[in-house]
Amino acid sequence: MSPLTIILTLALYVALLFVVAWRASRNASSSTFFTGGRSTPRGVAAIAMVGAAMSGVTFISVPGSVATDGFSYLQTTLGFVVGYAIIAYVLIPLYYRLGVVSLYEYLDHRFGIVAHRTGAWLFFISKIASASLRAYVICVVLQGLLYDMYDIPFAVNATIMMTLVWLYTRRGGVKTVVWVEMLKTCIMVASIVLAIAHIIGALGIDLKTAITTIGRSSYSDTLFFDDPLDGRYFWKQFLAGIFLVVAMTGLDQDMMQTMLSCRTRRDAQRSMMSSIAIQVVVITLFLWLGALLYIYADSHAIGATGDNLFGAVATDAAMPTIVGVAFILGLVASTYSSAGSALTALTTSFTLDILRAKLSNNIEHTRRRVHALVAVAMTLIIIAFNHWSTAGAITLIFTMASYTYGPLLGLFIFGLATRRTPRPRTIPIVAIAAPALSYVVASNSEAWLAGYTFSYDILILNTAITLLGLWLTSHK
Repeated sequence: MSPLTIILTLALYVALLFVVAWRASRNASSSTFFTGGRSTPRGVAAIAMVGAAMSGVTFISVPGSVATDGFSYLQTTLGFVVGYAIIAYVLIPLYYRLGVVSLYEYLDHRFGIVAHRTGAWLFFISKIASASLRAYVICVVLQGLLYDMYDIPFAVNATIMMTLVWLYTRRGGVKTVVWVEMLKTCIMVASIVLAIAHIIGALGIDLKTAITTIGRSSYSDTLFFDDPLDGRYFWKQFLAGIFLVVAMTGLDQDMMQTMLSCRTRRDAQRSMMSSIAIQVVVITLFLWLGALLYIYADSHAIGATGDNLFGAVATDAAMPTIVGVAFILGLVASTYSSAGSALTALTTSFTLDILRAKLSNNIEHTRRRVHALVAVAMTLIIIAFNHWSTAGAITLIFTMASYTYGPLLGLFIFGLATRRTPRPRTIPIVAIAAPALSYVVASNSEAWLAGYTFSYDILILNTAITLLGLWLTSHK
């Protein structure tokens, strides 16, 4: 795939991105930056939520993980379905009843300002790290495909990407993000379907034969009930999926800003459940694609694996150029959309939760400064990640979230399930101690727990320790 083709593809997408952003941000104000004007149509929100849940890391890591994990990710996805129902019928009614702009305003209502700021900081630290990691992984791919050919440093690569993200979100905010997420979903799904179709054609088989071949291979192993010590054990992944999606979606300002921009609570609930139904189909397509990628790589002596596999096959000389173009478009669309969504959510939370700014005409100057500073911070973190490995990026993101979202999930559960109130000064202590203790247990679990190893289920332990700490330091 020639550098000129890559450049033209990037330019085409960026032009389309700014057209969508311009149309969405017309008549934008400080209020619509944070809320989207509470006018997002139900169908748009459902499709946009699919894109919001899937980043560029999902685009390359889920297919790449099939060789080692089979289709076991579907076990976690089943947990996502239960988690989405909890969000739709427990959390969304709460948010709409309180009329919150930032999710963490609930903690202020329930426990006071210390809990509010603790929750906001937990989100801010986790989101800026995970969003930067997602963007970094894609910057590495683009570095190898394009920037290295012209000896352009990685720092320039990261700076260009985050500058464009800052520009397209600086006016419209949530309203822009929703429509860009919808565009991303359409491009990503089209890229997957196109890649599957051409790989099947290149293998010289039809769709029925491809499905049979995948079904007979070890790549399609889905349910793992045999060994509770295995990280792929069904109940570990299923329960972790519930906790992960409630924490990383229902308690995440980035993810929920799309749902909170709907006109009514009922619209948001219907959008949420429609979205997870679509996501199950899309994730299944990702896994089928992963199996086909490995089958194609084996037959064409391509040695790439993991996160590098999709790009290696898509840009293989035996593949038509359109597959490489679709790969670049899907990758770039998912990256710019996810980074823009995260940047908007971080700006919202920092401005409203940490700086305690009020929605008014005077907030515009503060919001613009915060928006620019967060963009700079993300750029610096992406550059710092350049010294780390990208192997298993999606696993690293979920593992990181299991530690940082545990105290946040514990605070919300404690507030909803009890009538007790923890002492304000102990809340930050519990929020720091719970992940630290969880890490100690996870690091020594094989010796202490007869060979048991933690996977994403460390989030369950983390949440349980948080709940215990809050109970011991609380009063009626």
